Order: sequence, then structure tokens, then C-alpha cells
Amino acid sequence: MENYSLPQGSLFLGLDCSTQSLKATILDSNLVIVATEFVHFDSELPHYKTKDGVYRDPVINGRIVSPTMMWVEALDLMLEKLSKKVDFAKIASISGSAQQHGSVYWKIGSSMVLSSLDPGKRLKDQLSQSFPLEESPIWMDCSTTEQCRKIEEAVGGASELYRLTGSRAHERYVGPQVRKIYETRPEVYHNTERVSLISSFMGSLFIGAYACIDETDGAGMNLMDIKKREWSNLALNATAPSLEEKLGKLAPAFAVSGIISPYFVERFNFNKNCLVIQWSGDNPNSLAGLALNAGDLAISLGTSDTVFGLIDDPEPCLESHVFPNPVDTNGYMVMLVYKNGSLTREDIRNCYAEESWEVFNNYLQQTPPLNEGKLGFYYKEHEILPPLPAGFHRYALENFRGESMDGVTVQEVQEFDAPFEVRALIEGQLLSMRAHAERVGMVIPPKRLIATGGASSNECILNAIASVFGCDVHTVPRPDSASLGAALRAAHGWTCHETSSFVPVRFLYEDKLEKTSLSSKISVNAGNPALSSKYAMLMRKRLEIEDHLVKQFGRVST
Repeated sequence: MENYSLPQGSLFLGLDCSTQSLKATILDSNLVIVATEFVHFDSELPHYKTKDGVYRDPVINGRIVSPTMMWVEALDLMLEKLSKKVDFAKIASISGSAQQHGSVYWKIGSSMVLSSLDPGKRLKDQLSQSFPLEESPIWMDCSTTEQCRKIEEAVGGASELYRLTGSRAHERYVGPQVRKIYETRPEVYHNTERVSLISSFMGSLFIGAYACIDETDGAGMNLMDIKKREWSNLALNATAPSLEEKLGKLAPAFAVSGIISPYFVERFNFNKNCLVIQWSGDNPNSLAGLALNAGDLAISLGTSDTVFGLIDDPEPCLESHVFPNPVDTNGYMVMLVYKNGSLTREDIRNCYAEESWEVFNNYLQQTPPLNEGKLGFYYKEHEILPPLPAGFHRYALENFRGESMDGVTVQEVQEFDAPFEVRALIEGQLLSMRAHAERVGMVIPPKRLIATGGASSNECILNAIASVFGCDVHTVPRPDSASLGAALRAAHGWTCHETSSFVPVRFLYEDKLEKTSLSSKISVNAGNPALSSKYAMLMRKRLEIEDHLVKQFGRVST
């Protein structure tokens, strides 16, 4: 293996524009964190009046958006904060992460505004008139079911769209969102010069021009041919007219997006040669930040819960999402997404555990594994996997002892006692993850399982993961793997540019991983193998109930 060292004294900035905050991580040339910072949208930008970083439309069911200018102003604030911690002149390259599937609409003429920013003014004071749609649809939006059906029908069905783009039509994806705007607000669509993902939108701010959409995040749009890594004419034509010219070009995630805009050089003293590497989605960046290898599995426990890993040849499965590997030229990232993550856990904590995590954890500890056969489906929001509307469903498996399903009957119930309610939530989320991970071809137990995200600091939840998956659970020093991954990708992109060739990302850390901020450690040892087998039995029964619920309430596959 060749030695690819980064220039001593240089820094690499990674940003993550998530649902609830903007985070930053800065790595030095040894890939060690030297500074972090964050901007919390609700508390630090209260004039936007968001709740959990979003607006929930009281009139249009399922419409969930965020104010585009909030992200712009958050960047102003973030750079002011970071300027007090680090010398921006030492930053060799920048990359970023953003919540996937959100879309931003630039007004005709906005490219001129971007290219001529006044360094004497803040970004928010110069870009406020640049968007014909002031509120961006985000990943939580589920108001485009009709458009999803139309797009699937136009390409020959859900299975054909999955084969072509890596996912069936999903309400939050940009293709259905664009079609909805074209159908319901044609004046906005025709006044749109460029459609960006949130990732390419934030990258555009840094280069003072429209940044390309990267291939990995671009795969989460229902618009890209996953094999060819180019826009699919069939999918484009099923969505809206003249869309390709509004999307611009695609680029590999490790490519240089551009040189930093003079605005940041003059206003914040960035080096004029600072590279901006393609921004990508938060889950691909987390994959990079966790240093995942083939056979590993990651569970991110955040506002949304995600399960992801690397697979050479994914199994066809309508419930999963396939993206190009963000840090390699071969292979794919396979991902499962759950909308009901941390906010649903908090909701159950507030209702059944006295609004206390201590009480919540005590309930987890005092209830037995397998929860005496009590199963729960808890959807505070319209769920993605499985595709079910908001609602709670509880079932008691009568005569369940964990040995077999002989003689076991299923009884729907209204509510459990509080401790069992808590365990039913956590076990239900984890059983669903294991079941659907196996369905898409991921090997359980994995070679290595890494938990990240806010809830990965909860040892009681980690113990439950170890029991359900039957393996050790690793964690990373910081739960924010997305901005860390973005900083690593900044260094990776810089290296690829410097060598004028693709360099495998592992070459940056392979012989020194434990000395970097990318290392992980075992936090919880493997659960009992016999218990894991019992969970597999419970998992299969849960899948039967889930399939029944989907037939009764869910969106029908075509």
C-alpha cells in the first residue's frame, strides 16, 4: 500500500446540515479532530419559528418543509463561531453533508447573485430573494403519494423504477417532489433556474456557483440511472419537462466541486486555493466517518433511524435504497430508512416514562428480553419502512415462551403497562432493522456493528442491539459521524485531486486507524447466541404482523 500523507499543518473542514442543526468538524493532517461546533436551528435561529428544524403544514396533510434561508443564516453563524477557534487560512479543503432528499429551488438569475457576493455583507442579506419557493421540501415530507404512483406507472411499475434508480418512488424523494411542484405550482417550476439537493445547495454557497449534484446523494432522487451514474431519460420524462437542464451535471462524491469563492477569502480569510469537494448526503458521509468495510453494518439512531452497509451486488428489494459507494468507485451502499427515530422515542419517554431517560432506562432494565411476547409498532409520523400511516399498534403473543411458535396466538391490545411499553418500542425498532437488513442481503450477525447518532450514547439501548443482532456493538467517540465523514471526505478529495487519480480512502488511515478520530471501540459485548435465535423467531412473527398491516393500511406496490 502506498503512503498518502496529508500536508502537515493543514486542516480539513466538514459540515453537516441536518434536520435540527448545522454541525462542523475540523480534522488535522493526522485525521484527529481539532475543533467542533454546532448551530441549533430552533434555539439559535428562533425567528424562523421551526419545531425540530421543520414546519408541519396544518392544512396539507403530510407536508413537512424547512425554511431555505434558515440554512443560509446558520452558515453565517457557524463561520463566525468557527473563526474564533481556528485559522481558516490553514484549511486545505472543505466538504459537507446534508439531510438527504431535501430540495432547493433557485430563482432565474440567482447564479449572478451567487457569483458576485459582497464580502462586506452576510449571506442572508444577499440571498433572501433567490428562491421562488421559500420553504424546501425535506425527507419527512409525505405529501406526494399521488405523484409517486404516477411516476411508477410511467416507467413500468415500482420494481422497474427500483431496478433503474435504486429505489421505488418515495414521497420524500426529489422526483415526486418536483412533479408535485410542476403540477400544483407551475409558475414556481418555470421560474426555477436550478434544482439543488440540500447538499449541492450548501456546496454552491461555498464556490459561488451552482455545484453539481454528487452521484451518491443523486441516487436518492428517483431520477438517476444507478448503473450508469447518469440522469435517466425515462425517469426525467416521467417527472417534469426540461428537468435535466435544471438539475445540471452529476459528479463523483470525491471530485472537486470548485475553488472557494472570493467572498469567503475576503470575509473570513480562507486560503484562496482552498478546494471545495462535492457535498453528499448525511448517511453516505456517516458511512465514510465510520470507516465501514464490506460485511460491517451501521445503525444510526437520530431524528431518522438508518441501517446501512456496503454490498457488491444488492438483492432486489423494494424497501431498501441503493446508492453508489461514496468513497470508492466500485460497489454500493445499501440503506434502510425509518422516519420514526429519536422523536418517537422521546414521545414514548414523555408519555410512559415520566419524561425521564433515567426512568426509561430503568424500565428497559427491569423488563425481560423478548418482552413476554409483547410487540409494538409505534409511528408518530407516517412511516417509510414499512409504508404505514401514523398510528400505534400493539399485540400480545399469548402462550409465547421463546422456544417455538406452537400454540401461540396473536391478540391485538390497546396498551401495555409502562415498562413493557418502553421495551416494546425499542425491541420493535430493532427487530424491524434486523428483519429488513436480512431481506436486502446483509449478513446477520455482521462482522462489525457500529452504532452512531444521539441514542448511541444510551447503554441500555446498545445492550438491546447486542441481544437482537447477536454481536458486539461498537461506538465512535462522537455521535456525529456525518460531519466527521465530511471532513474525511474533504481530505480524501484533496488527495485525489493532488494525485490526479482516485485513491482508496482507506489509504489515508489504514495503518493508523486507532490513532485517528475515525476509530471505534466495543461498548457492549455480544448478546447470548441462544437469545438472538429467540429474537429471530419473534422477528419472523413481527414480519407477519407487519405485512398484514401494510396490506390493510399501506401503499400498495405496483
